[in-house]
Amino acid sequence: MIDLTVARRYAKALLTLGKEDGKYKEYGDGISGFAHLLQREPELLDALLNPVHSREDRHKLLLHMIKLLQMPPMVANLLQLMFDKHRLGALDGVAQAYQELMDAVENVSRAKVKTAIFLDDATRDRLRQTMEKLTGSTVVMEVEEDPSIIGGIVARVGDLVLDGSVRTQINSLRESLIKGEVL
Repeated sequence: MIDLTVARRYAKALLTLGKEDGKYKEYGDGISGFAHLLQREPELLDALLNPVHSREDRHKLLLHMIKLLQMPPMVANLLQLMFDKHRLGALDGVAQAYQELMDAVENVSRAKVKTAIFLDDATRDRLRQTMEKLTGSTVVMEVEEDPSIIGGIVARVGDLVLDGSVRTQINSLRESLIKGEVL
């Protein structure tokens, strides 16, 4: 398995080239789209990586996929380089590292929010605005319902964790009672 440091190097190289020619968003779409395709279709990934198939056949398949998906030339070059270096299996890591680097360039933070109940659009918008004020960046939220938190929310934005769940409050109260602390 490829080291995350190597994945970041590939991602950083592609982003640097993308920033130079102004196409870094297009490159990000290309690399993430190709990675998602290989996640959805594991047979394609197997066909590209499996040494049972000849190297020439696997390379032809890669070139055919690049052509069908109309990949930007720079992304196509990266995919071929990764194929040549036997690192195409690390494409997920490269796509993830690229997204993180692109988010840093655009001052975007990604938040994972767990709620006990469904949040309507107005509540989601207020929550997003609050996190944007806290982080000073644009926040993209991924919201997941998790009844096990009983009530409230748990939000993670980078290293910042905001835990306002009832479950955590109950556990804190329980710990205080066990220790004999006076509330």
